[in-house]
Amino acid sequence: MSTLLVWLTALGLEQYAPMFAENDIDLEILPELSEKDLGELGVSLGHRKKILKALTEPMPAPVIAVAPEVPVVPETPDPRSYTPKHLTDKVLQSKSALEGERKQVTVLFADVKGSMELAENLDPEEWHQILDRFFQILTEGVHRFEGNVNQYTGDGIMALFGAPVAHEDHAQRACHAALEARTQLRGFANELRLTHGIEFNFRIGLNSGEVVVGRIGDDLRMDYTAQGHTVGLAQRMEQLAEPGTAFLTGQTAQLVEGYFTLRAIGERALSGASMPVAVYALEGLGPVHNPIERAQRRGFTSFVGRGDEMQTLAAALTRAKRGHGQVIGIVGEPGLGKSRLCFEFVAQCREQGLPVFEAHCPAHGKHIPYLPILELFRNYFGIAAQDDADHSRQRIAAILVALDPALQNSLPVLFEFMGISDPQHPAHGFPAVAPVER
Repeated sequence: MSTLLVWLTALGLEQYAPMFAENDIDLEILPELSEKDLGELGVSLGHRKKILKALTEPMPAPVIAVAPEVPVVPETPDPRSYTPKHLTDKVLQSKSALEGERKQVTVLFADVKGSMELAENLDPEEWHQILDRFFQILTEGVHRFEGNVNQYTGDGIMALFGAPVAHEDHAQRACHAALEARTQLRGFANELRLTHGIEFNFRIGLNSGEVVVGRIGDDLRMDYTAQGHTVGLAQRMEQLAEPGTAFLTGQTAQLVEGYFTLRAIGERALSGASMPVAVYALEGLGPVHNPIERAQRRGFTSFVGRGDEMQTLAAALTRAKRGHGQVIGIVGEPGLGKSRLCFEFVAQCREQGLPVFEAHCPAHGKHIPYLPILELFRNYFGIAAQDDADHSRQRIAAILVALDPALQNSLPVLFEFMGISDPQHPAHGFPAVAPVER
């Protein structure tokens, strides 16, 4: 742990460590800063006063007095040690092209709320193990959606989506990672409540904006310059977030509207921001699955010039109605209207009263095993994201047995595949291996 981080942690202000690091401020430079300087960096009024007061005291004192009581957090690990190989290869292959570029990204901050109080009441080794698991959950969620853990902040992380690996849907990926982390961390918090009798709370903040990518080292460490308070606003969202929730700015909300369910918190005046910032809470997945559905909500232009293609699809549908199943592949350059063509054809099928079950292959889902098959099954059985495991199993069983009573024996395997296994009736003979291997 750096000396500055230990000093800030002793003051309960460790959340400012990444910001100081971004601006090359260490304990040697910090005493030179004025209250105005701290304000321009985005430090709140109360915290500015606290820092300035502490700077009037002998500098080593806070470090010496508190360091033994603060759980020792290892120095930031080499990114190569925790970054999946496929991400490492992408970063290193494209680093020369990325350096110096302006990139649109989404920044994610996550930390433990009240970490100092928790650390005081736990054995240092226990607290170290809890933080290790916390970091593991966050890192796995970030990497699952091809984000990059850019910094560890003592009791949390900072992650980037959209750089160094570029993604047009960086905001969606960040929100998916936040929801995944929230689900896993809520389970972890329940576990700690039972095993340690503690209330473990976390907060997540997101913001989207522009950064300039700096040098990317062979060890994957990346320097960057934030533009327009991109990083600072993400950190403010984290600080505003209620325990166990994720807050995001209006910039991110505009990018993910429809794809996720958001709850408007209202505008907040934040230090360092010239205008009030719109704040939203990330509630869950939304009704929109792809850009074409989002465009539909805003209103389509007229559908013209696809008569031959629609006739081909209609002929295939006629053959399917006669009992000859059809598989159709639609291929074309980006922007030619493949998604719109499919949308219009599906709409015609529904107008004829035909049942339609859809599945999608989003870019962020390519590392999730069988994602389109799982979505297809959920749509077929009518399983919603908010349905609990018991309700889902009952619904699947009713539909499957109605098709063929002999399928009753297949239910445990299907439950296992869909991630809602029945603890009372496990899948006999089904190997207890990792989901990817299944």
